[in-house]
Amino acid sequence: MAGSDNISTHSHKDFYKVLEVDYDANDEKIRFNYRMLALKWHPDKYKGDSDVTTKFQEINEAYEVLSDPAKRLDYDLTGTYEIDKYTLREYLARFKGMILTCNGLGIGHTSTWTKQVTETDGLSEK
Repeated sequence: MAGSDNISTHSHKDFYKVLEVDYDANDEKIRFNYRMLALKWHPDKYKGDSDVTTKFQEINEAYEVLSDPAKRLDYDLTGTYEIDKYTLREYLARFKGMILTCNGLGIGHTSTWTKQVTETDGLSEK
C-alpha cells in the first residue's frame, strides 16, 4: 500500500515522458534511456545546480517505477499522461501501441497504420 501511495503523490508526472520512451516501451529501452539520461543529467557534471539535481532525481524516480513490473502496472492504471501537451503527430506516435491494442488489432499492425498516417499527413500539408 505504501508503494502505491508514493506513486499517487507523483501522479502529475508523466514518467514515460521523463525517460523519453513510448508507453509500450520494453524493459531494455527503458533501461537504455535511463542510463543515457542519468549520464547526461548527473549532478556531478553541473556542480551544485539545483535544477539539474531535481531533473536527475525525477529521472531516477521514473526509472524506479517503470523498471519494476508491479509499480509500472500500478502507475499505468493510476498515472497521469500529459496528453494535452502533445501535437496530434506526437500523440499518435506515442500512443499507437495502446490505441491498436485497445481496438483489438494488436501491435503487429503498426506498419500499415503508420503508413496510413504518413499518407494522410502528406495530404494535409498540401
